[in-house]
Amino acid sequence: MKIAKYIASTIDRLPNGYVFTYADFTTKVNQKEAVIKALNRMASSGKIAKLSKGKYYKPENTPFGNLQPNQAQVVKDLLEENGKITGYLTGYSIYNQLGLTTQVSNTIQIGKNQIRPNFKREPYTIAFVKQKNTITKENIPLLQLLDAIRYIKKIPDANVETSCKRFLAIFKKITEKEINTLVRLALKYPPATRALLGALLEQLQQGKTTEALFKSLNPITKYKLTGAAKALSTYEKWNIV
Repeated sequence: MKIAKYIASTIDRLPNGYVFTYADFTTKVNQKEAVIKALNRMASSGKIAKLSKGKYYKPENTPFGNLQPNQAQVVKDLLEENGKITGYLTGYSIYNQLGLTTQVSNTIQIGKNQIRPNFKREPYTIAFVKQKNTITKENIPLLQLLDAIRYIKKIPDANVETSCKRFLAIFKKITEKEINTLVRLALKYPPATRALLGALLEQLQQGKTTEALFKSLNPITKYKLTGAAKALSTYEKWNIV
């Protein structure tokens, strides 16, 4: 089968929005140039779309134009390396998924142990958040929650009071084991994050699980989170003002 036909046949089987590079098609070094030329011809004809240099995707056509691939596809090469998870989506897209905001952003934030400078991958800006905990498939949802608590004052179109109420609703649905893991992971987060998590969990009568958080805090430090007092009766104990 000719390379162009092989590529076209393979792309036909891919789901809409799937991001790929020439490396997904070629197994022989001498085929690389032919594959790249074939992909560029397909991009010029509109059969596939170009995301950035060397990256393409199969567009989903709608009456309003082609849909962009989802954010996980756009940055999947930054989330995994040699089959090992090295990063996770966090920030604006996760705030939306958690029901903390209705807004969407052109900035994709990624949590990683080793961060790098921000860069553009049209139409997005890719930004990075330092994560001190080991990143695993199992703990990613909890790290996303902790990141949202950490940056609670930066959640678009939201305030601390409404965000706290939403966190309380989320925490009511997670298991005791997940709560214990959340507390353990939080110990590597800044003090204000630990304080707010402690106040949230204690509001839900999870006082026993918060002992490690409380002991980790400086008893004279105050944490300014305007509006938290309206949602949490526990704010004073945790020095939230």
